[in-house]
Amino acid sequence: MLATRPAVPVPRTPFTAPTLWILPPHAADGPLSADVECLKWQAYLALRQISNIHLRTDIHPDGALDARLPNLHAGPGSLLAAHHIPQWADQQRPAPADPLEGYPDEPARDESRAWVALLEGTVHAALLAAAPQPSYISSLLGLNAPPTPPLHAILTPPPPPLTGLASLFPPYGARISTENVFAAYRDAIASLSDRLGTDKWFLASSGPTPLDALAFAYLHCIVVSQNSVLRAEVTRRVNLVAWEWRVRELVRAAFVVPN
Repeated sequence: MLATRPAVPVPRTPFTAPTLWILPPHAADGPLSADVECLKWQAYLALRQISNIHLRTDIHPDGALDARLPNLHAGPGSLLAAHHIPQWADQQRPAPADPLEGYPDEPARDESRAWVALLEGTVHAALLAAAPQPSYISSLLGLNAPPTPPLHAILTPPPPPLTGLASLFPPYGARISTENVFAAYRDAIASLSDRLGTDKWFLASSGPTPLDALAFAYLHCIVVSQNSVLRAEVTRRVNLVAWEWRVRELVRAAFVVPN
């Protein structure tokens, strides 16, 4: 079945530097996307010490590769989906092969997988649960935020179906307890704060790793969230607030805000 995609607007100026296509920031004059997925890649590039990256915020996700942002316009005729960004970053900033992936030892490297799962599962679920629902008019006009995975798809373990085994009808939907989602979120943020302690980077790494990029994206989205319950769990922890602020400045400095 053929699908119609929106046209990509012609930029007002010719290509002069690598340009990351992202969903718009909260602040019109700021460089940090309000979308956690886009912000993950902004942080990844910045913490790889790649700078002078231009931004475009006028591209609809349907006009992007895989119908998802971010995309990286790496050069004339070269547009990359998000999963190709690490390979491009390696070309810009070659790094020696490291089986530990920047972590101090093998246990820390293995532990990083668990933190990634916690952030992309428990913390992401809380962000979704706290997000305001689009109005009916916005839905009709197609003004919704870009599609995100349904909440039940990222919870571990998955929630029970809405209908039980004794029902005359087959199970459908999912029964999600927002209270349970936020309880797990509170535990996750407390654990994240304890694990960071006074270290400069997570898991006592000597330099930033992809886990730091991921943690920053979630912490920043939480700090600027309109949901006070979500924010409070981070803002009451001084080390997370100070760490997010320090990394925020590093990430902001890597990007050129469009005029």
